[in-house]
Amino acid sequence: MIALVDMDCFFAQIEQLDHPDWGNKPVAVTNGELGSTIITSSYQARAFGIHTGMRLKQARQLCPALIQAPSRPNRYAQISRQIMTALVDITPDIEVYSVDEAFLDLSRCQQLYEGALDIGQRIKRRVFMASGLRCSVGVSGDRTTAKFAAKKDKPDGLTIIHPDLAEQILAPELVTELSGINKGIGSFLGRYGIIRCGDMKRVPMSLLAKRFGHLGRRIWFMAQGKDPEPLTYNVRAPKTIGHGKVLPPQTREKKVVLTYFQHMSEKVAARMRCFHYQAETFFIGLKTEGGWLKTKAHAGFYTDDGHIIYQLCHQFLHLYWTGQGVWQVQVTALAPQQGKQLDLFAEDDLHRKHVNLTMDKVNQRYGEFTLAPARLLEKSSMPNVIAPAWRPGTDSTRDYFDK
Repeated sequence: MIALVDMDCFFAQIEQLDHPDWGNKPVAVTNGELGSTIITSSYQARAFGIHTGMRLKQARQLCPALIQAPSRPNRYAQISRQIMTALVDITPDIEVYSVDEAFLDLSRCQQLYEGALDIGQRIKRRVFMASGLRCSVGVSGDRTTAKFAAKKDKPDGLTIIHPDLAEQILAPELVTELSGINKGIGSFLGRYGIIRCGDMKRVPMSLLAKRFGHLGRRIWFMAQGKDPEPLTYNVRAPKTIGHGKVLPPQTREKKVVLTYFQHMSEKVAARMRCFHYQAETFFIGLKTEGGWLKTKAHAGFYTDDGHIIYQLCHQFLHLYWTGQGVWQVQVTALAPQQGKQLDLFAEDDLHRKHVNLTMDKVNQRYGEFTLAPARLLEKSSMPNVIAPAWRPGTDSTRDYFDK
């Protein structure tokens, strides 16, 4: 028995909770006061056709009474932590899937409750007691069907799909309605007549396995309500640690682009130092009117120093950028490693180590970039947002924030 807990328009619901007079009003969360794109919106706003990714200007045309709420990542992380901690009272077998979703494996504790309906209701009450927020819950025999069920009756819903009925219930649904089957995979399946879940058994599993490997085999079972993928209880080591930021459209001033690159370099470095990671290779990217300019830059040694990462960005800009309009920058540490021995014999390296240590202590106490390179006095004032891969479970929540 697997349950998925899905918080209903999580960020917007928190804003309505903290501003009681907004309770039944259309609310849109943006990345700070200057944010022009909607991160999420309340159900009252969605009734006007407002959706994630929509420009605030367009949203106000649809709903002139729309309330803009600047995002507050620390508050959202705090509430998420409260919810995930509370769910342990239901079962210790939890996979925190994202900041507002969690899978619960209830298989070992079914005898403690009075069936799936009782468990689902208890989950909803426990979440509300811990946060004051509503959630939707899906219960079934595998993770994909549970996630599908949770989406069926939002907001504040509870949907139970018995494993014996899962294949029958999923059969008329589009395969792209299942989590993990994106448009690309859906297009491939469509070439073989697999449009709905019930079509999947018409093709051999080997067809999908040959194209997608293990994922293909899993998809074949997912469409039949038999997803074999178990829950993951431990957070895996990151494959990348990166930050990106959107610039004002058509930015052409080199000084501004360098400021954004240094901002991202220092954020990546500070986050690596916080969790004792270093990297030798960095993805550096610049989105222009003609597409992305990008490279994998090698430092030649493992580092967690923002100054060195910024030097790589400066070299990249000199080699690849010809002054065309810029929309976005991205800096990502690739394959970060823990426990790598840094080259600390050179006097300059020791000096940088002491500078970074001091900077981290000041910033952890007084706030991000309280102490920073002088160029960052001119950095963007846009706040952080929570990265998709954020997981509760660390006291240093600020270091999970992205962009």
